[in-house]
Amino acid sequence: MFRSLFIFLILGAGLMACSSVSKISIKGESLKVDEQYKTSSRVDSMIQPYRIELQKEMDVKIAFATGDFLVERPCGSLNNWVADALMYYLTKNNQQEAPTFCLFNTGGIRSTINQGDVTVGDIFKVMPFDNLLAWVKMPISSIPLIESHLKATGGEPISGAYLDHGKLIIKGLNSQSTYFWIITSDYLMNGGDKMSFFEQKISSKMTDFLMRDALLSVAKEQSVLVMDTNNRITF
Repeated sequence: MFRSLFIFLILGAGLMACSSVSKISIKGESLKVDEQYKTSSRVDSMIQPYRIELQKEMDVKIAFATGDFLVERPCGSLNNWVADALMYYLTKNNQQEAPTFCLFNTGGIRSTINQGDVTVGDIFKVMPFDNLLAWVKMPISSIPLIESHLKATGGEPISGAYLDHGKLIIKGLNSQSTYFWIITSDYLMNGGDKMSFFEQKISSKMTDFLMRDALLSVAKEQSVLVMDTNNRITF
């Protein structure tokens, strides 16, 4: 009874609110933006120490590049390095139960790496997003969908596999295989960048590893970034 009365009162109040008319007066004022609105020097002085400390961290040298690492389609030297680094990071201490390859998206690589010293900041520019690495178990029947996607986009970073005249060749895959694993990002695994073929997945396993942290780790381990300009994708 109390509930019915409460609902009645609410509805009644709502109807009264909808039926009543109120006049609202709005006044505006133009303000000239000039020197008096400059950033407070006090705020600036508070932020400055953190800015300096962050810059020091970003400027730390972790590797060396013997040439320019570029983002290109269908295949670029940075495309190859990123895919190889992510593949290596997740498989170096894991024995694979089934054929595995790494697939990323070209649009996810946000900067190039120039010849010379490679800093922490350079890797942050390459991979500024906090995306996590993921394992995705895929059925053999999904291969034509992946091939179609690679053809439609003009090529994506890939490691452990290659596209030979439009046909996806996965290392270790044979006639007895019923599934394979793809190492990718959580964003792509969920269908990001039009990778709808992941809807066919059998299962998936998230990791706690940020893709950027994986690249930082591999860059430090290599010391001199491994340059690979081989074209892994042909149509």
